[in-house]
Amino acid sequence: MNLKTIAKMAGVSTVTVSNVLNGKYNKASKETIERVQKIIAETNYRPSATARSLIMKQSRIIGVVIPNLHPYESFYISPYNAQMLGYLDRYIRSQGYYMMLRCVVQSFEVLSDFATWNIDGAFLLGVVAEDALRLQKELDIPAVFIDTYTEDTSLTAIHVEDRKGGYLAAKHLLDKGHRRIAFVSTPTEYPGVMQERYRGYCDALREHGIPPDSSQLIVTENVFYEQGVEAGKRIAASGQGITGVIAVADVLAFGLMEGLRASGLRVPEDVSIIGFDNLPECRYSYPKLTSISQHLEEKAECAGECLFAMLHDKTITTGNRTVNVGLVERQSVMDLSPD
Repeated sequence: MNLKTIAKMAGVSTVTVSNVLNGKYNKASKETIERVQKIIAETNYRPSATARSLIMKQSRIIGVVIPNLHPYESFYISPYNAQMLGYLDRYIRSQGYYMMLRCVVQSFEVLSDFATWNIDGAFLLGVVAEDALRLQKELDIPAVFIDTYTEDTSLTAIHVEDRKGGYLAAKHLLDKGHRRIAFVSTPTEYPGVMQERYRGYCDALREHGIPPDSSQLIVTENVFYEQGVEAGKRIAASGQGITGVIAVADVLAFGLMEGLRASGLRVPEDVSIIGFDNLPECRYSYPKLTSISQHLEEKAECAGECLFAMLHDKTITTGNRTVNVGLVERQSVMDLSPD
């Protein structure tokens, strides 16, 4: 069964059948539309997605790119990525489109893929500003960059109030009587998510008259569980009397708990911990992890609204969009303040 056969059975042209299939009902009479639709239903005809994409010059495919993954790594190594993908996929499906996931080492690898697959639009996660600006110039489709920090208004960039998140975490520990608070993160000297969270941490310390101590910035290679375990052991062996720790990711915080326990310290009795992301796993850890919520569902919806506004209106909606954060208190922080 093909378009020509449907047209012959209905006694109309293939153009008319194509118009009915694509919802262009103003180009045919009501009787013709009903006759074509009845034949399509009776024959269980399904048009080729490839053929339709060539005719319409649309694939109804939205690319989602996760860069900086090594060939031996899976995107699922990061629960944050998994959560964001779930929310983005749900939004994309709600618009009648399909998601194509692409994990790459270098973000520029996606350029040839997008051209081959005739992608309609794209979400790119965690691309540094310099690369994002270059990609924006080379992409000929609407694109939204998630967790990219830039002052360049030619990009459509979505991120949360990371600096506020770092501030809220440190303030919570300070309000609970902690004064020696470590900050565990990947390098913070580069503009972006981690630098903003560290700045918020420093803001809270200074607000309480405590100068930030570089020895309490614990730098890790990545934000995975294993790096958290090692960081926990380093904190335990440091002899600095650290009573509170802020981790820039929940997975890192889970590792910290294990590293501290392996070193003979208890959480939260000896060391309190706050994570960042508020993943569902926070409710299952022991103790249940206090964390900064990124409101990931709202973040994905904000990104989706921007992308599909560009797709439907054919206008470019550029500039930064920010999503609020909030502290979710559970069991991993001990109150040291005087009674």
